[in-house]
Amino acid sequence: MPMVEDEPRVYEIRIHGSPTSQEALALQAPIERLLCPDPDHAPPCEIPWSFTLAGGDTDTSSTLVLGVYTSSARTTQVADRVRALVGETRTVAVSEGETGEWEELVEQHRFEKGLGSVRNGRGQ
Repeated sequence: MPMVEDEPRVYEIRIHGSPTSQEALALQAPIERLLCPDPDHAPPCEIPWSFTLAGGDTDTSSTLVLGVYTSSARTTQVADRVRALVGETRTVAVSEGETGEWEELVEQHRFEKGLGSVRNGRGQ
């Protein structure tokens, strides 16, 4: 019996353990290649994704946050691949994200699935 995936939603994959924001941001390129090995492919990407930084008020102890819009099973697979990439010196944690904070991922999914845009009605 095939496994039925749950409905997509926003998840955050947090990569902890970078002492500076520059070091956290340096992880973006290798993670991008992991998610999208061929940046010149025809759209859409298999999983809508985006990055942001989280951390304190200073430039220390930054966390790179990878937002994805997919099923929980696919999110777990992506998180496992990110863990393998960043190594044991960094902690990778997964949690549900706030849709409002990652609206561009939801919009990308709607547009790429032909559902149009609820924001401006033009499908963009």
